[in-house]
Amino acid sequence: MNLQIAMLLGQDGMTNGAIYALLALSILLVFTVTRVLFIPQGEFVAFGALTMATLQAGHAPALVWLLALLAVIATIADLLAGRRDTGRYRFGTGQALRLGYPFVLIGLIQVLPLESLPMALQAALTLALVVPLGPLCYRLFYQPIANAPVLILLIVSVALHVAMVGVGLLIFGPEGARTQPFGEGGLELGPITLNAQTLWVLTASLALIVALYLFFERTLYGKALRATAVNRVGARLMGISPVFAGKASFFLAALIGALSGILIAPITTIYFDSGFIISLKGFVGSIIGGLASYPVAALGALLVGLIEAFSAFFASTYKEVIVFTLIIPFLLWRSLTSRHVEEEE
Repeated sequence: MNLQIAMLLGQDGMTNGAIYALLALSILLVFTVTRVLFIPQGEFVAFGALTMATLQAGHAPALVWLLALLAVIATIADLLAGRRDTGRYRFGTGQALRLGYPFVLIGLIQVLPLESLPMALQAALTLALVVPLGPLCYRLFYQPIANAPVLILLIVSVALHVAMVGVGLLIFGPEGARTQPFGEGGLELGPITLNAQTLWVLTASLALIVALYLFFERTLYGKALRATAVNRVGARLMGISPVFAGKASFFLAALIGALSGILIAPITTIYFDSGFIISLKGFVGSIIGGLASYPVAALGALLVGLIEAFSAFFASTYKEVIVFTLIIPFLLWRSLTSRHVEEEE
């Protein structure tokens, strides 16, 4: 291996590591706020990439009908919950907006020239279709069992992951897809050239990480989520709604997942089940961070990306084995150094 090859591998590792870092942060966010190991995180990556490809092909994404179905079911669940709690059905503004939102998107998709839309509008429409699935998943599958043991939440996550993979196969089919790159050309750095898509991935990932930092440090809603992550009971006593915290964390996780899918779709072919292995590598980064530290999780995910890139050069057959074996020494170290406490009731 010479310097040029090492720099090319480093470029690939940094690009993949940036995506893994975003997913590690979203997994960590959902876990600290809701105690849910959000295994379906990868499906939002696949849904984002494949929806973008569908729009660029000029076809109406069938995902909008899944969004409409979940919105209807969530509205019915809210009406039944209101009937159970107050003795009457309550249909408020929130329910009306949630119910009407997917049907507005259906109308837009029917009249817009999808294939000829600017790429920025295609990306915005993709996010509009995919991101609302996050809060809807929380409302339907996790909110009713929010106080259940972690093991029950994990089982629900596994079941939801399997269901979403099946839905992805039904909606998008078994064929893989790529999207058009965001730009041509690149930036020359000595013996290598950073292509435009790599620069987009790195820039967007860094910008999103900074935005998340500012959100959690400077905004009231971000501080409310941080408080929920530190002490759920204390946050509830201070008037912070656990339902709001859960929906907000799932919204951010879906946003990060869908945006990650849009970013990597021009680089690699994405299939309906590709998201799981991608999010699993982000999960390794979050484990390195001890499911507690955001900076360490991001650095751990970057490390995963670099090790994956160099492993592909030295031992491509065992690349995945090497990456996932990383989790063992960190779990062992954490088990030996952490204090074991009773789970909060």
